[in-house]
Amino acid sequence: MAEFQQVADGRTTSVYQDAVRLLLLLSAASEPLREPPPSDAPADAVAVLHSQVLLQKLDFWLRNPDYLADELISRFERDGDHDDLNLARQILESDEPEVRSHQMLRFLFGAYEPLDEALSVLRTPGLVVRRRQGRPRRTAQHDYYLTLSGRAAAQKIVETVPELAYYVERSTLVADLAAGRRGSALRDIQYLQPEYADAALGTRIAGIADRARQRLRDVLIGLEREEK
Repeated sequence: MAEFQQVADGRTTSVYQDAVRLLLLLSAASEPLREPPPSDAPADAVAVLHSQVLLQKLDFWLRNPDYLADELISRFERDGDHDDLNLARQILESDEPEVRSHQMLRFLFGAYEPLDEALSVLRTPGLVVRRRQGRPRRTAQHDYYLTLSGRAAAQKIVETVPELAYYVERSTLVADLAAGRRGSALRDIQYLQPEYADAALGTRIAGIADRARQRLRDVLIGLEREEK
């Protein structure tokens, strides 16, 4: 595990950047609590995101616009929604993949980044509460509860910090793209990318901007031919 920590220490974002990004992501992707709520849910919880795997895979798309755009192209090819193609085009025809990408580590179960420091920034003021499911010394799942204060903090960011509008919009898009699927399903999708699947354990997953841009060009050429 030390080798992963050594690589992770060369972080590409600050702890507070990570904390804000995770708060916005949890606000966008967490599910409203069912009634009655789970017995271990915090009294002021309003929503929950189940599993660290899901959080990590959502964060991967948020941190890697080239992979996000490529998956939007895949959804366009499957569903035919031109909004997805336009969004992919907006990302790939800009420098967003170069200036917004923050690569993640390749771990045993796919993309991974240590979250404890960033989550501690959110847990201390009670914005997010993490609960562990499982037996002592063997965690089966992490549940991330967004509290009323956390929801209010995320909304305040939306309303008062226009510089973070990018992460607000992208968090919503990532949550929509996930479509309620489990973390393991998103992991399987991401593993279809050879740069992701073939990355050595403990190294950062390389980007796919060039390949995604070529795929976009091919799709656009195909659409032009269909219109003629």
